[in-house]
Amino acid sequence: MTIATKPDLSVTLGPLKLKNPVMTASGTFGFGQEWAEFFDLGALGAIMVKAVTVKPRLGNPMPRMVETAAGTLNSIGLQNPGLDAFIAEKMPYLRQFDTAVIVNIAADRMDDYNARAERLDGVPGIAALEVNISCPNQECGGMEFGRDPVLTRQVIESIRSRTKLPLIAKLSPNVTDITQLARAAEDGGADILSLINTFVGTSIDIKKRKFKLANRTGGLSGPCIKPLALYMVWRVAQSVNIPLIGMGGISTASDAIEFLLAGASAVATGTINFVNPYAATQIVTGIEEYLISQGVTSLSEIVGAVSQ
Repeated sequence: MTIATKPDLSVTLGPLKLKNPVMTASGTFGFGQEWAEFFDLGALGAIMVKAVTVKPRLGNPMPRMVETAAGTLNSIGLQNPGLDAFIAEKMPYLRQFDTAVIVNIAADRMDDYNARAERLDGVPGIAALEVNISCPNQECGGMEFGRDPVLTRQVIESIRSRTKLPLIAKLSPNVTDITQLARAAEDGGADILSLINTFVGTSIDIKKRKFKLANRTGGLSGPCIKPLALYMVWRVAQSVNIPLIGMGGISTASDAIEFLLAGASAVATGTINFVNPYAATQIVTGIEEYLISQGVTSLSEIVGAVSQ
């Protein structure tokens, strides 16, 4: 009986090297500790931690999460303990695992982005920064940078000058042409792009005649957005020369493989983490089984391999 050789699942995203292509999307995995009782976090290619702001944030008022058909609407509002607490309390815990830690940074002003990047630049254990210029549930800043190609380039360029860490720009789908923003981020010095963030949506209680979210609108995520996310990843893959992390409704290994074939070099799980805490590790196994079944020895062979 022939034993299949294990394929090479390692990924090179510009300056960022990962053992496998599966990570957890920011905002859906806390700071990692919440999932550690389910599996060894070292099984993941990377963890994208919850967005970190300079000062602690309580987030938006309740209710701030609503289930929808095949997805959720969330308006958490970047609740987090702040930069000092993250460095002192969260990073020592995360450093014990054999996985890359990617820190998502969010801000309302360019100066705050810069301050965060400078502060995190020398913190041991941080593999990369993901710049959140696409959060749809802040009242100011955030997504405004991610809607305007000029502002996108400016903020990425400014952060790039203040950190040696690999820089990931997280793109919003709530724009006319996402490829323009992708090219602007690339021109600004981003090493990697992650896409997509959530779509802006809302939900109404017809009996109370009130919005279900206290903030009225929130970010739509889950399986319902997967076809849209997949399309945007495919388009952006043809428009830039830097690697992509695909996300948006990925729930299974088959979903992840679609994103890889469309041109993403890595993928991230999001909403599915709340439904199935083992999803990310199951996807790692599923990708490996797919490559073996296809007689493929390296993950890189299938990236962007969809027939035109």
